[in-house]
Amino acid sequence: MDLKEVMAINLRRIRHGKQLTQEELADRSSLSARYIGAIERADVSASVTVLGQIAEALGVDPAELLTKSG
Repeated sequence: MDLKEVMAINLRRIRHGKQLTQEELADRSSLSARYIGAIERADVSASVTVLGQIAEALGVDPAELLTKSG
């Protein structure tokens, strides 16, 4: 599993845990909901800047989005 897939899984899990829609996360992170969806499907790779924006919007350390679980 590559980091793009790891981030997709973690992003979806954390976002659901915080009961946020893709649209709400997009608004909080100044990104488009379409782009959030593409990251969650592992269709695109997020830049370090975008990783930081998403992590800040979720209130987590950026490393949480890239850490393989299990």
